[in-house]
Amino acid sequence: MTAKDLLLGLFIIFAWGFNFVVIRLGLDTMTPMMLGGVRFLLLAMVGCFFFARPKTPLKWWIAYALTLNFGQFAFLFSAMIFGMPAGLASLVLQSQAIFTLLFSVLLLKEVVRPYQVLAIAVACGGLAIIGADGEDTSMTVIGFALTLAGASSWALGNIATKAIIQKGYQADLSLIVWSAWFAALPFFISSFFVDSPSVMWSNIVEINWSTLAILIYLTLVATLGGYGLWSYLMSRYSAGTVAPLSLGVPVVGLTSAAVVLGESISHQQWLGISVVLIGLLMNTFGGRLRRRQTH
Repeated sequence: MTAKDLLLGLFIIFAWGFNFVVIRLGLDTMTPMMLGGVRFLLLAMVGCFFFARPKTPLKWWIAYALTLNFGQFAFLFSAMIFGMPAGLASLVLQSQAIFTLLFSVLLLKEVVRPYQVLAIAVACGGLAIIGADGEDTSMTVIGFALTLAGASSWALGNIATKAIIQKGYQADLSLIVWSAWFAALPFFISSFFVDSPSVMWSNIVEINWSTLAILIYLTLVATLGGYGLWSYLMSRYSAGTVAPLSLGVPVVGLTSAAVVLGESISHQQWLGISVVLIGLLMNTFGGRLRRRQTH
């Protein structure tokens, strides 16, 4: 990877890691459903002028929008309201890699290698250590559970993406942009019933410059910039070269949450974090090590 592309990779890591701090700040001024709805509405409104409509069938737009966009962030935003610290959320959400493996076996009938089974077991053990921490009152059980639900929705989105690609359709940034129309709608419907119309209206009319800056970051920096550069790197390098960069996201998330939000991590949670990262590393690099041993 060239020095320029490595810098782009570092930008992605920072943009996605710091994204959790920005989300936490955004939830101080908007409800979870309204923050998600306005975010994806802005993404669709801005992005449709720069990206051509994909030729992917409409049903796949909806599947992509309901899992990767609505499901993931509806659960994540709600989790952070119900007591999931931003830093820990950045780490626990990476369990999507484990859920993706499980769903690929159940839904796509893919074969899981022994090292992947071991990686799943190790990462799940780390998550259990984090979830069982009774000393840290900043993380609630429901917040932890909702974050896992968000990770599973992300994983279902990955399965939908695989299915789209296997059928020969587009699953790139243009799909992210145009499917955002279908992601915004369930957010607003949920807000109507969960928040009430009066709260929805107050969230809109009370948007100030700081809230607008948060929405711009979530839309332009984290989504268009992050995913756009990620697609660029994936087009130039192998998945094995680019994918490990995502392991840096929770490092930035945990660090920035500690600096900006003053979050702290207990000793048991640090142990769990270390075990989860070991599991994710085993899943990422296990295949490469296995191939080297067979040669």
